[in-house]
Amino acid sequence: MKFVSSQLVYYLKDKAFKRNIRRLLKYLALLGVVILIYSILFHVIMFFVEGRNYSWVTGLYWTLTVMSTLGFGDITFESDIGLLFTIIVLISGIILLLVVLPFAFIRFFYVPFLDSRDRNKVPRQVPVGTKDHIIICSLGIIANDLIWRLKQEKIPYYLIESNPEVALQNHEDNIPVILGELDHEETFNQANIRDAQLVLVNKSDTENTKIILTIRHIAPHIPIIAIANEEESVDVLELVGANHVLPVKRWLGEQLANRINAQHAKSNPIGRYEDLLIAELAVHNTPLVNKTIRKTNLRQKFGVSIAAVWKRGQLNPAKSNEKLTNDSVLVIIGNEGQIQSIDELFHDFDVNPNPVLVIGGGRVGFAAAKALNTKGILVNLIDKDPNVCRKIKYLCNKVLQGEASDYDLLKEAGILEAPSILLSANDDTINIFLASYCRNLNKDLRIVSRISEARNIDIIHRAGADFVLSYATLGSVAIQSIIKGQKLTVLGEGVDLFISPVPNSLVGKTLAESEIGAKTGLSVIAINENQKVITKLTSKTKLCYGAEIVMIGNAEMKQEFNLLFENGH
Repeated sequence: MKFVSSQLVYYLKDKAFKRNIRRLLKYLALLGVVILIYSILFHVIMFFVEGRNYSWVTGLYWTLTVMSTLGFGDITFESDIGLLFTIIVLISGIILLLVVLPFAFIRFFYVPFLDSRDRNKVPRQVPVGTKDHIIICSLGIIANDLIWRLKQEKIPYYLIESNPEVALQNHEDNIPVILGELDHEETFNQANIRDAQLVLVNKSDTENTKIILTIRHIAPHIPIIAIANEEESVDVLELVGANHVLPVKRWLGEQLANRINAQHAKSNPIGRYEDLLIAELAVHNTPLVNKTIRKTNLRQKFGVSIAAVWKRGQLNPAKSNEKLTNDSVLVIIGNEGQIQSIDELFHDFDVNPNPVLVIGGGRVGFAAAKALNTKGILVNLIDKDPNVCRKIKYLCNKVLQGEASDYDLLKEAGILEAPSILLSANDDTINIFLASYCRNLNKDLRIVSRISEARNIDIIHRAGADFVLSYATLGSVAIQSIIKGQKLTVLGEGVDLFISPVPNSLVGKTLAESEIGAKTGLSVIAINENQKVITKLTSKTKLCYGAEIVMIGNAEMKQEFNLLFENGH
């Protein structure tokens, strides 16, 4: 009874169902009129042509048996007129009762009933008592990556979807979703927005403006994160009430530019933990090449710690006996003074004054060229769109129009002399092709690329890329940093900074005894003990109760850490 009543309530509110029912009722009324007319004509022919008299119930009975093709034969006409009338009733009955009526019933009642039953599977509100959850206003490449991260962190979230079919699909995919319109206050009330942790607004910039204004009317203090698709929309979204506006495409260009090797050997800050900087230092053409990590003596000379080593897209724990090559990039951690001292020492190494080559001048390429220009690094750019070339010309040393696969064009752009190349095409296939092509043209080139699909990360690294980063990863990491109240740290595609309390199973053990690196692959870069960050770690460093372990690795490594240590196994 509860299901039936809920269906009826839904039907009464559903305009499409009401429209379908009206059509079905009109057809049933037409069918009733036809049956009535046939019943009357039955009496007329029987009385005036054949001289027989029957009751009105008998006339209705005869009409229905003939139209439904049952034809019991207990009442029949004997005249030609009567037989002709019977044929007409029989044929029209086949069409109206046996063909059109089932179709009308299925089309205007049964199918809408099944659709509504499926749509009613999708909740219209979050469970009673839900709080501290994340509300996501739309699925997209950033939201998909964020949802995966929220699941890993066991942070509750709910997606709002206005399309019933899409909402049903999400529901069947086990994504917590509620059905509702994003510009209706009732939808956000049903999502219990006042007790939510924050809201992610990630539609188009114009839709985001409307959604933010709707939210602000009912929840003035709820934190709102908005994704800005256009640089010009940042101020607008902030003015209407967004607490954090993320111009992710600009940030992606800047992050990629930050990974470029150019002019002199120099560290690139990629994040911060407490008062410490996390930076990358490429050892290409420096005295560190062919040395083991132990013999670099960076900790003894500068006080910095080598947390991990990048090599062609692979992040490996810093092992003291690992030999560094021209492809190695160190992940170091230290204070600003220590990092600056390293930069001063390495300033005269890896000197290459030639321009950096950027392929693709869209929003990401434009942001990268602007960031490099600000640093005083010369840029040569290739793009096939003449309008893009004109727009970006003032930022570049040289702009060439044409296909980047053209060898003569690449040679003119300086591929053979460039210290680095940045691939910013919005197509993974093109970037993979160019990474492979450029690697074969210049073996010493540092190749930095954007990527869209996570499944292509390994492929582009095999093609020759040294560093890749996607729009989805950068956006989701930025949102996750806001949720946790941390500074944005972008280590690379698939690699994150994890902070975890020391599990009970590891309390009192040394780092060597814990075997965190050996069992999980995570690199321990620091320990926060009594508000004091310790980065000078040795195998004898003890893990104390109440301290926090700061680690670098991927989500699978962190999951393995949770499984092995937090569960006490």
